Amino acid sequence: MTDTIDASAAAPATTPATEQVTAPVYTVTQERRIVTAIPGPKSQELHQRRLAVVPPGVSSALPVYIAKANGAVLVDVDGNQFIDLGAGIGVTTIGHTETAVIAAAASQLQDVVHTLFTITPYEEYVRVAELLAEHTPGDFAKRTVLVNSGAEAVENGVKIARKYTGRSGVAVLEHAYHGRTNLTMAMNFKAAPYSTGFGPFAGDIYRAPNSYPYHDGLSGAEAAARTINYLEKTVGAADLACLVVEPIQGEGGFVIPAEGYLPALQEWCTAQGVVFIADEIQSGMARTGEYFASTHFGLVPDMVLTAKGIAGGLPLAGVTGRATIMDAAQPGGLGGTFGGNPVAAAAAVAVFEQIEKGALLGEAARIEQTLTTGLRALQDKYDIIGEVRGIGAMMAIELVEPGTGSTTKTPHAEAVSAIAAYAAQRGVLILTAGTYGNVLRFLPSLAISDELLEDALAVLDEAFAQLAR
Repeated sequence: MTDTIDASAAAPATTPATEQVTAPVYTVTQERRIVTAIPGPKSQELHQRRLAVVPPGVSSALPVYIAKANGAVLVDVDGNQFIDLGAGIGVTTIGHTETAVIAAAASQLQDVVHTLFTITPYEEYVRVAELLAEHTPGDFAKRTVLVNSGAEAVENGVKIARKYTGRSGVAVLEHAYHGRTNLTMAMNFKAAPYSTGFGPFAGDIYRAPNSYPYHDGLSGAEAAARTINYLEKTVGAADLACLVVEPIQGEGGFVIPAEGYLPALQEWCTAQGVVFIADEIQSGMARTGEYFASTHFGLVPDMVLTAKGIAGGLPLAGVTGRATIMDAAQPGGLGGTFGGNPVAAAAAVAVFEQIEKGALLGEAARIEQTLTTGLRALQDKYDIIGEVRGIGAMMAIELVEPGTGSTTKTPHAEAVSAIAAYAAQRGVLILTAGTYGNVLRFLPSLAISDELLEDALAVLDEAFAQLAR
């Protein structure tokens, strides 16, 4: 069967919203299909070539080599088709090879590929900055610097906060993940595999307890009091430049804080002159049914970090903050050779347009409903599913040892590995997460259909049943 996508979602960026457009057919049938062993012979051959020239530190969750991707389906070199529940870890949020994004990037490639914005600027960079100013929380004046990756956005956010405050301390939360650069490795909660043996690391990093309702049982106010007490006693607000938080923790296991927790932290930061930075690298760009997850929690951050889904698969990231904070950096203090590349920026403009034209915020809510219903049905059948949680197209299940779901909540990482492996063999790609490796996370593109989600859930059911035998 061949699915079609919403006509408005496929419209080129220049098409007026009122114009009727015929919905194109997907270039890949939106279905799961396995025709060889996994990995197949061509993937195995490629993998042997890879082993000769790529270091093992650049590992892959599954050694199948992708030849084509479209919508919510990946096709490997052997012709196997996989339901993609990871979207490149949240990058292809509006779908693989989305028509308007490809058109925008292709058009830009014919005009200007690179000049370096800090030498001779161009409109695409400015337009992305305008869109981020419009869609990030808060109605105050904002500025944006564009860079290449999420980790680089974190680095620049911290750098700007230090310059603005004249302080050096950086606070992060337990179970946080911020990247693989020297500074961001120091900011991560989990060492292995991200930072093991790579030290020494940047200093003045302080890790405070967070809100993890499934495990700590604290209200938002109680958890916030604990975090603030740590910051005041261990760091001291007078030495703290910024607090960097993921509104929904990504690699940490899609941890959603208790109600009131994040607003209380923001209120404390404002009172103490500490820059409150929301790391929305994984949770931003419509993934949760809002442009940025901060909105769900009533947050208006001083600074928002964006990457992953912003440019439809092209490398781009942004630091958007209050003008008074962003203007603290001296001329020449911000930038980079490829930051805000015009092709990536043109793609990002198309992504913003397609979110609106395709009503994709609503698609995130649809995906949440379908996944929540299916995952809770599985939880009723299998007691190793301790919790189902998430918002929008950012859902997760935490697995615990049998019989411990309501008592000890002992992490069951082996089950996560077994289920992800079983699903992959049957054409469903699922990401794992969590500090203890016991979380399955669902991060599909907003282009995924309910039929694909239900098919994937059926495979998951088989995997849990197999594990229970």
